Amino acid sequence: MSVSQLKSVLEACDLSTIPGRRDLAVLLLLSRLGLRASEVALLSFDDIDWRSGLLRVNGKGGRVATMPLPKDVGAAISDYILHGRPTYGSRTIFHRVQTPCTPFETATPVILIARRALKRAKISGTRSHHAHIFRHTFATIAVRSGVGMTELAQLLRHKDPDTTRIYAKFDIEGLRSLSRPWAGVVL
Repeated sequence: MSVSQLKSVLEACDLSTIPGRRDLAVLLLLSRLGLRASEVALLSFDDIDWRSGLLRVNGKGGRVATMPLPKDVGAAISDYILHGRPTYGSRTIFHRVQTPCTPFETATPVILIARRALKRAKISGTRSHHAHIFRHTFATIAVRSGVGMTELAQLLRHKDPDTTRIYAKFDIEGLRSLSRPWAGVVL
């Protein structure tokens, strides 16, 4: 997914509604931090250190990582919490909007939010319509910004750096911006 497509997806969230606020927070966690759907689904209040601006991520294989919480992501999460999240006893941040307003327990609701958001923004031609495309987009943006493979592996919390290569695919648009035009010399 391109940067402009990602922008369209995020802008398609209707912030005047509770689902829109929740969806924006979810989509920003996927796209700005490269979190997996399961990691977003299980986030709890105990995972956010608001004063330090840090987010604890309970990842694959029981590995725990601490990541900086970007201001826009923190603002979206707090907007949802203050203006939409049901006030139940659960410490899990994200909940269903429709009754029963149960907390997310699996990746499925996050995957559905991502699918609906892509459809709402009329994004087509992507490899697949699920939450993982946001993780791939995060990796592509990071590589274009000059992040190396070792650093990207750390950001994506990969145990095996070879796994990172799958995420760091070169695209035609990116290659075109790096290439020089043909000088016109004919041999």
